[in-house]
Amino acid sequence: MRGFNLDHLQTFADVIDLGSFSAAAERRNLSQPAISQQVKLLETRLGVRLIERIGKRAMPTAVGQALRAHIGPIDHALRDALDAVASFGDGVRGRVRIGCGATACIYFLPAVLADIQHRFPELEISVKTGNTAEMTRLVEDNDLDIGFVTLPVSSRALDITPIMKDPFVAIFAADANVGDVVTPQVLAGFPLVFFEQGSNTCNIADGWLRTDGNVAARPVMELGSVEAIKELVGAGLGASILPSMAVVPGRTRLPVVSRPLLPELGRELAVILRRDKTLTAGLRAVHNGIQAAGLGNMVL
Repeated sequence: MRGFNLDHLQTFADVIDLGSFSAAAERRNLSQPAISQQVKLLETRLGVRLIERIGKRAMPTAVGQALRAHIGPIDHALRDALDAVASFGDGVRGRVRIGCGATACIYFLPAVLADIQHRFPELEISVKTGNTAEMTRLVEDNDLDIGFVTLPVSSRALDITPIMKDPFVAIFAADANVGDVVTPQVLAGFPLVFFEQGSNTCNIADGWLRTDGNVAARPVMELGSVEAIKELVGAGLGASILPSMAVVPGRTRLPVVSRPLLPELGRELAVILRRDKTLTAGLRAVHNGIQAAGLGNMVL
């Protein structure tokens, strides 16, 4: 194994998983020629061809498929070894990989992570966003160290710690004529600008609109960006339901107003970790930082 480069293994895995050298280059923040060179060096080191092109897609050869099956366990074993060593080190250093939803990443995590980074400058923190199901799977597979996700989550492999509740609110253009609280009947009278179908927020909002047998209105627009939703609502193109943490006064170019919902609606956010995860000093710092910020935050 002398001279074997683990980065080349991961580069190869990225090319196979993404189906192209250019996509792997974007993921790893390298040039496409650099990605091609790493794969070529790996093939030379092993003396076999690992990738072939079928149409426009990069596909593994039979040997490549066999190698790809071993890269996940190799990566996990290396991560476990580094975690075990880090637990004996002085200070807070190493790397912590966090997974969370896009809304929490924009409106909750930045202040938390800035404080942690200020206190522990040698700690490397990376963040990946996605829906709860995806983040849960990545934590279970040890591809992420910790998740900050919306409940419910069900997994025997994970410790799940609820830390905060975030109420939902209705938002309207600043000049909209609305009362102090908003019911499903009131909101259904507006064109709706919602998250794209399948998202947790969309499902929660749709369930609320159906309260007491009401027929859920059909959104006239479905978007994947909180900021885009607020800008369109501020322009007078409709109304929406958003987590209250996303409705920050003065954040949008076009102002919006928010109103509480009746009946009340909200989501609960939790920290998730593998039960067998080695709690390094860095991971403990991130866990404690998120938990402290959450417990001091919004409640229903």
